[in-house]
This record gives sequence, C-alpha cells and structure tokens, in this order.
Amino acid sequence: MKIAITYENGQIFQHFGHTKQFKIYTVEDGKILSSQIVDTNGSGHGALASFLKEMQADVIICGGIGGGAQTALANAGIKLYGGVVGLCDEAATLFVEGKLQFNPNVKCNHHSHEAGHNCTSHGCGTHKCN
Repeated sequence: MKIAITYENGQIFQHFGHTKQFKIYTVEDGKILSSQIVDTNGSGHGALASFLKEMQADVIICGGIGGGAQTALANAGIKLYGGVVGLCDEAATLFVEGKLQFNPNVKCNHHSHEAGHNCTSHGCGTHKCN
C-alpha cells in the first residue's frame, strides 16, 4: 500500500490543489517501510489525481480539498482522508495504526460564489465565476 500526504516543510499542506509536493509512504504488513518526497511538477487540482495514480497511491491524506479533486480521486480509486492537520509522519503512523482523525465531509469552500466573491483574491483565477 502507498499513502500520499500533501507536504510542506514536514506539515500536511492545507490546500490539496495547490500542493507542490507529496510525501509518499510505502506500507507493508502494517509497517511503514520507506518514504520519499516527490514534486508535483506544476500539476494542480484535478490533474493531481492522475499524478497520484502514476505514483501508485492507494490513499491520500490532506487538509482542504475541493469537490472536483474529490471526484477525480474517487474515479482514480484513491481513498481520501481529508481535514487532517499536523505532521506528515505522525499522520502516516496514525493511519497505519487505524487511529487517524479525519473529516469524511471535508470541503474546500474557497471556490464558492457567495456575494463579494472574487476568484483572483485567493490566487486561483483559473475558472470563470459567471
């Protein structure tokens, strides 16, 4: 089994679609055998599901994540554990032990189109609000 965690300076990066790196853990017989940090090479949002599929990830642990990325991960057969904060290594260990606290209903709400929303204000700017 391979676990991928959004990564930034040892911490779980909190915006899946903007992560620049993942820490990938190889797990066998309930033990973490190895880990490596991999660059996304500019992939973002939904394209990250294909990237993770290529890395043979079975599980993704992250902070916030939008609906489109959630759908892409589900279509790729990658199980999502979102809404997680803290250290990557700690989260991987807790997952393997079956003790990881996560939010099964995690949503990234920065793409919502409430009054006063401005796509460029949060750095996305890649979709149209109309």
